[in-house]
Amino acid sequence: MHIYNTLTRRKEPFTPLVAGKVSMYVCGMTVYDYCHLGHARVMVAFDVITRYLRERGYEVKYVRNITDIDDKILKRADENDESITALTERMIVAMHEDEARLNVLPPSHEPKATGHVGDIIAMIETLIEKGFAYAADNGDVYYRVRRFADYGKLNNRQLDDMRAGSRVDVDVHKEDPLDFVLWKAAKPGEASWSSPWGDGRPGWHIECSAMSTCCLGDTFDIHGGGPDLTFPHHENEIAQSEAATGKTYVNTWMHAGAVRVDQEKMSKSLGNFFTIREVLAEHDPEVVRYLLVASHYRSAINYSLDSLSEARKSLTRFYTALEGVDVEFPAPSDHPADTIYRERFTAAMDDDFNTPEALAVLFDLARDVNRTKSDAPEKAQGLAVELKQMGGVLGLLQQSPEAFLKGSQQQNLALSESAINEKIAQRQAAKANKDFAQADAIRDELAALGIILKDSREGTTWVVESAS
Repeated sequence: MHIYNTLTRRKEPFTPLVAGKVSMYVCGMTVYDYCHLGHARVMVAFDVITRYLRERGYEVKYVRNITDIDDKILKRADENDESITALTERMIVAMHEDEARLNVLPPSHEPKATGHVGDIIAMIETLIEKGFAYAADNGDVYYRVRRFADYGKLNNRQLDDMRAGSRVDVDVHKEDPLDFVLWKAAKPGEASWSSPWGDGRPGWHIECSAMSTCCLGDTFDIHGGGPDLTFPHHENEIAQSEAATGKTYVNTWMHAGAVRVDQEKMSKSLGNFFTIREVLAEHDPEVVRYLLVASHYRSAINYSLDSLSEARKSLTRFYTALEGVDVEFPAPSDHPADTIYRERFTAAMDDDFNTPEALAVLFDLARDVNRTKSDAPEKAQGLAVELKQMGGVLGLLQQSPEAFLKGSQQQNLALSESAINEKIAQRQAAKANKDFAQADAIRDELAALGIILKDSREGTTWVVESAS
């Protein structure tokens, strides 16, 4: 298995610190608002990575934190006239609901920043003792960036090329404009914890250093997150953690790609900012998940109605292949075709979790299922089991074909299911009366609404046509 390492800027053979076990930390959400599409990208990307590592036999300890104390949280709670705890707990419940609908498995551990304040203070004390941090006269504690010789290595930046400004707070209490805050003195009325430097709360960057090392140790296998976290957040994590422990912090750094909306950067100012629940209110969650899986995790994703339509078409091809085939039995282990597809799928995923290539294998497999359904049903059954199992590694194809093809999760069907069935009954009555013109008219009426009838000896069924 090879994984692209952001730190070295190349694919590297993956060898975990402990044979058969993987330790992974991914930066989670700051819970002041509902999760958006960018969060969904990170959730799904590392869910697929976790699923595949487990499929390969690794015991994965996946830690994803929750930031439940932050400037944005304080501001939003004040705006809402609610307590910080009420706001964060409400948003955590919503986040878990969004994850479940996207078929994202829970992480092994989900530490909260407020639950690790003691660990954070201890790490800051260590950094001060080693000369990497200092307490300012305003009650804040800062990290001495120039004291850490390797600062900038994750982003390939030189200190002298960095400018204080948009990404670095300018503060007269700092020794150097590049220094960043580890502990913030509390303002009157703010939530705070006692510390050797007075009442205050943790800075954002130190939270992840403390939580990750507490849960996974001083050095662990994989650290992941969104594309906007490489600088300054992850760069600062490295500086803090390695200065405190004297050890390599992380062996492999992984970052998911950005989400674009109709080829533009997603932002509230452009009016193209969508929360997960806004999207799922209009679209089948599995279609949205497919869209997020179909691109390589490091690539940017374009979210649009056209891309969602293509995602639904692709899933329709898979579920059509599975339709009418019993997949509730153990997969045969000695089927040569199964081995070929499984080997191709594994080779794709071993190559830095190449989901587009893995999906190409599933398309070939679905084509083979369709070819063998009539002439070799036993072979088709074995292939269909492989299709569903490999789809499951990507978190896909776990609905019944009937449920998906009828679009049962779509909320915007032009007709209810009972109304569709009533139309089918009217068409059958027309055919029985040899009124074929009326039968065709009903079929065409439904087709115009995207509801396609399929006649067979067993009767008439229907599916929702993918938008073209």
